[in-house]
Amino acid sequence: MIKRRKTKAVMVGAVKIGSGAPVVIQSMTKVHTTDIEKCVKQINRLIEAGCRLVRIAVPTRADTEAFAKIVQKVKIPLIADIHFSPQRAIEAIEAGAAKIRLNPGNIKEQRDILRIIDAAGMHGTAIRIGVNEASIRNLKVMDIPFSRRVSVMLAEMKKYVRLFEGRKFTQIVLSAKSSDTLRTIEINRLISETFDYPVHLGLTHAGLAEDAMVPSAVSLGTLLAEGIGDTIRVSVAGDPVGEVEIAKQILLSLGLCEHLRPELIVCPTCGRAEIDVVALARRVKRAIEKIDRPLRIAVMGCIVNGPGEAADADVAVCAAKNKGFIYRRGKKIAVVSAKQIIGAMLKELKNL
Repeated sequence: MIKRRKTKAVMVGAVKIGSGAPVVIQSMTKVHTTDIEKCVKQINRLIEAGCRLVRIAVPTRADTEAFAKIVQKVKIPLIADIHFSPQRAIEAIEAGAAKIRLNPGNIKEQRDILRIIDAAGMHGTAIRIGVNEASIRNLKVMDIPFSRRVSVMLAEMKKYVRLFEGRKFTQIVLSAKSSDTLRTIEINRLISETFDYPVHLGLTHAGLAEDAMVPSAVSLGTLLAEGIGDTIRVSVAGDPVGEVEIAKQILLSLGLCEHLRPELIVCPTCGRAEIDVVALARRVKRAIEKIDRPLRIAVMGCIVNGPGEAADADVAVCAAKNKGFIYRRGKKIAVVSAKQIIGAMLKELKNL
């Protein structure tokens, strides 16, 4: 069992981050904020997928005005993504943002930062200090050797945190991201050693889902396994629901969240298989997609791992040539023809 790092608690609306709370999955809208209808629709899809916080870009005054309307139309706290403009931060706070994200790489003036802190304190708004390796432009980060970039990011974080603490503002979440897996791991380890604030984990990979999945799982999974990380966002180019699905898989694999839907276990297949296991598994997956219970279902292609996986599953099939052995919680209960496998499994799932 993973021993989670102890942190301060930060409330983002009604969602608790840190201090032993479950790791919170968040994502970001991928449509224009001023298109309120599309934005709300995308947020609702993210909620259905398991997202508990959603971040929205607000680069213009029109966006913060739209943000105020979106806040009223959705059921979860919203985060405003702020870059370059202190005024957008103030507007977003006043528009009802439960949290804003500030980037030390592009809001540098102390008087602006203090003005934002005071507004956030007045409205009960949390703030994420989000340092990105690629956005510390005025430090000419691209000219800094890779070996020093982590220390530069940590130094920027320390400067910002000192301003917040000097203002007695502690409702802060910290993040430091890179497109490099190892630097992401290194900087987040340092942050967790240096501060006791909740940590937002993410890798600025932003590749297509098939390219972003493994680097995200390696970096975020490594840190989470070490007890580091209180909220996560997987960055993927494309539909944000895919980000939530990857994030859930990472958390599930580490035992950091509960299955809310069936878990499908499928053997990798080999030369022993006498049936198209992949095709059968896809049929099973389609058949169970509307089930909303945390069941474990196994589709196996031979007797090597089949009975063992069946013992751990609520319902399982060990497929053989033209037939399938149906198991319920480790006990073999039926032998059916290949055509009857799906129906027999659904019948047992219904009985459960």
